[in-house]
Amino acid sequence: MLRPAGLWRLLRRPRAPGVPAENLCRREVASGVSVPCGTSPRALNIFDRDLKRKQKNWAARQPEPMKFDYLREEVGSRIADRVYDIARDFSLGLDLGCGRGYIAQHLNKETVGKFFQTDIAENALKNSLKTEIPTVSVLADEEFLPFQENTFDLVVSSLSLHWVNDLPRALEQIHYVLKPDGVFIGAMFGGDTLYELRCSLQLAETEREGGFSPHVSPFTAINDLGHLLGRAGFNTLTVDTDEIQVNYPGMFELMEDLQGMGESNCSWNRKALLHRDTMLAAAAVYREMYRNEDGSVPATYQIYYMIGWKYHDSQARPAERGSATVSFGELGKINSLMSQGKKSQ
Repeated sequence: MLRPAGLWRLLRRPRAPGVPAENLCRREVASGVSVPCGTSPRALNIFDRDLKRKQKNWAARQPEPMKFDYLREEVGSRIADRVYDIARDFSLGLDLGCGRGYIAQHLNKETVGKFFQTDIAENALKNSLKTEIPTVSVLADEEFLPFQENTFDLVVSSLSLHWVNDLPRALEQIHYVLKPDGVFIGAMFGGDTLYELRCSLQLAETEREGGFSPHVSPFTAINDLGHLLGRAGFNTLTVDTDEIQVNYPGMFELMEDLQGMGESNCSWNRKALLHRDTMLAAAAVYREMYRNEDGSVPATYQIYYMIGWKYHDSQARPAERGSATVSFGELGKINSLMSQGKKSQ
């Protein structure tokens, strides 16, 4: 469900040209996120998880939390579509970082028999959306799952894993709780998310304050997702990307909605305060660089979708190396042999 006002439209568009993303002294690590130089991958502590819990609890306590649900509901419905694309029933499913239950509301009990929903924010679990599937709410962190091995037939996650400090460990735990031949379907924000906001803040802060700090959290690179899923033990992988663009009256309305979604930055290296003049300048830059013909401004959300299966003997497997009975050279002669056969007829 989208925002009802005329300026708030959800659609897909190619990315508009803009200023390159912030280029700090950082390096890519195995988790796919950008961390300060010299940091050990296993010592990652990029996000303040306690602050993220407070942000999500605050958002869920608002009088009209559904006012800010439009993006989560859209992505939740797309994950549900991917579940329906799999021609099987799942007796027990798990939703990691479920929020108010944006995936479960789009599923039916014929597809998923019972659903466990976990989140770090107790208020989100208390205010969960209605669904026909029997659900169990569990207060749990995506980084430390309280479930036994080989428990679930299906694990889903929508717009939650981008706040995890140790993504490889989280994927390993998802694989651990899945039954053999179980499937994981997830979605998370990608690296081009909110590039318009990032560039506008950088330019304004550089002009007004002589330098800039990161105001949008680091995201995983899509090139790393397949590697991370494979390293966690998943096979038959599918990774694809999509862009959703939402038009807002201005930059401040965008930032208000991010706060209402519980998506405010919680990186440890975030800048606590931006001067009023810098914020006004950033809003002017945003409008000047990216405004639409109707006066609204776009915000791009890049979404990575991933599907991975836990191994089972019944799954199709690639043939062993060297077992082919026809060479590529012989395959290249097929067209000529077919044409000769037609002539002989």
